[in-house]
Amino acid sequence: MTDTVKAPSVLLTDAAIDKVTQLLAAEEQDLVLRVAVLPGGCSGMRYELFFDDQEHDGDIVTSFGDIRVVVDGISAAFLEGATIDFTDTISQQGFTIDNPNATSSCSCGDSCQ
Repeated sequence: MTDTVKAPSVLLTDAAIDKVTQLLAAEEQDLVLRVAVLPGGCSGMRYELFFDDQEHDGDIVTSFGDIRVVVDGISAAFLEGATIDFTDTISQQGFTIDNPNATSSCSCGDSCQ
């Protein structure tokens, strides 16, 4: 099993930390990883992970080594205890979110309810 590091609202696995570190190294500016839950998607809510150059009032900011993970206050309530992982296999590549708060999700893996 992969070790995880606890954030106020999310967990990042070692694989996710490694991939974000690699992606940030390719950028030429100081960015944070923003994790959000927004209306939309197949199941009513959708996850978004993206690099952002801003932090806003009310954001929860947690450091994982050199990585700063930012979650807005509203999304934090939906993401409490969620685990973000990165998978790189022949059949699947990308970030996944295992969210214990989701009552259902669709097969795309990007949305929840």
